[in-house]
Amino acid sequence: MKSIIKAAELQALYGQENFVIIDATSGAEARKTYESSHLLNGLFVDLDRDLSAVNDPRLGGRHPLPSVPAFSETLSTLGIDAESHIVVYDRLNAANAAARFWWMARAAGVDKVQVLDGGFRAAREAGFPLSEGEELVPEPTRYRFEQWQLPTKALEEIDAWTIQDSKLIIDVREAARYEGLTEPIDLIAGHIPTAINVPFMGNLNSDGFFKDPEMLRLLYEPILGRRDAKDIAIHCGSGVTACHSILALAHAGYDIPNLYVGSWSEWSRNDLPRQPKD
Repeated sequence: MKSIIKAAELQALYGQENFVIIDATSGAEARKTYESSHLLNGLFVDLDRDLSAVNDPRLGGRHPLPSVPAFSETLSTLGIDAESHIVVYDRLNAANAAARFWWMARAAGVDKVQVLDGGFRAAREAGFPLSEGEELVPEPTRYRFEQWQLPTKALEEIDAWTIQDSKLIIDVREAARYEGLTEPIDLIAGHIPTAINVPFMGNLNSDGFFKDPEMLRLLYEPILGRRDAKDIAIHCGSGVTACHSILALAHAGYDIPNLYVGSWSEWSRNDLPRQPKD
């Protein structure tokens, strides 16, 4: 199944058995934004409560993955099981936090998960029906999975990769943060030694939609070369927008590489080398 779905394709899914639509809008006012207007039948998930664990950022970054039992319960509460067809959207071109939900659902063993290209704006402009307030809570399922089924790397492994020429570490934050010119969120500016910068916004065209697979391959082929996905790790500030680039790679037909969930927010809190140096 394609990882990206267009707004024009969404209407046909309504009324189908096992169809679930998820609003993964994030930010301080995310719940209020959802309640004021969302796609019909859309169920809200909260980045901090549902898609992350509460933890010391030194031990997993600002948005560590929740435990397997916790996310199993989240999926069950949303009425999701292995047969569900999920479409997820947000209001920031899949960056916060539709792509993160897509990655997590896939890693939990749900195969039919798609991200709405252009998100809420695209669906609204296409005349898609909207709703407000809360939606009816679906009948819960008893979905369970045993372990995350997509590849991840831990801090110690990324540290070892910084001295291995065969490995590729990609930082998807904007160039100013990568270069250490500014750091609006984390405590220290800079980037992981040997990491290269491929900002996630490059996955989108000027209208805010994902580039087509051919254009994405033109972007990524010179960067990835002939490396196997197992030798590539992608990170950002806290393991959220990194999923945007993993989604783009899947859309382009690449195998899914490793996600370094802790990302810069974990690395920068552990007294590890960084570039540029002070």
